[in-house]
Amino acid sequence: MRDLVTDVTENLTFVLEILGVVAVLFVVAYILEKLAQKKQGVKEPVLNTRKTVMIGVFAAISAVLMLFEFPVLWAPGFYKLDFSELPILIGAFAFGPVAGVLMEFIKILLNLCMDGTGTAFIGELANFSVGCSFILPASVLYRFGKTKKSAIWACVVGTIVITVFGTAFNAIYLIPAYEKALGLSIASIIEMGMGTNPLVQEGNIWSFVAACVAPLNLVKGTAVSVITLLVYKPLSPIIKNNR
Repeated sequence: MRDLVTDVTENLTFVLEILGVVAVLFVVAYILEKLAQKKQGVKEPVLNTRKTVMIGVFAAISAVLMLFEFPVLWAPGFYKLDFSELPILIGAFAFGPVAGVLMEFIKILLNLCMDGTGTAFIGELANFSVGCSFILPASVLYRFGKTKKSAIWACVVGTIVITVFGTAFNAIYLIPAYEKALGLSIASIIEMGMGTNPLVQEGNIWSFVAACVAPLNLVKGTAVSVITLLVYKPLSPIIKNNR
């Protein structure tokens, strides 16, 4: 915990930027959820005691799942697959996009407490932002429809968004940020990609993210979506305490 406090102190400006991103996404989620409620003629609080408790439970499960990472064959070893978005998507379908954003944020906080940061909080910002790029559109679309068809489309759109956003985010922000903060050059990262994936071209960061990052997010989004579609309906009454 002392190391985490030291990391926060040394990277205070960046931590405040992360909190700003969290606040913006929370506001966006709140506005969209209220619009969905208005369309459906529903008047209920975005958060209540039960929702708050369940948000904590699902976020805790997600933080634990985040510890179990699996290497992939097509990307360098620092890119790993985890399924921490699974309980969050289930929870966001049940309780809305605001709950989804909060679960993503709490997951990151819990993971920091358990595992600390080895990336000066860059990896945490990336995980939160990319996770929300999947959870937010999927939960918003489902919130407007709440049918099996809308759930399928929500998962499809969420998977497309996380694939496109995650790929672009790595090329435009994440990899350059790692170069600046950790002294790991873009050229060396691309070279590592060339060693694992023949589609990566020397000196071309876009070929790197297209060949290494895009498939990772596509697989993650697809797997989480399929499992959610299979288990959400039988779990929904239990989660919502309807029986």
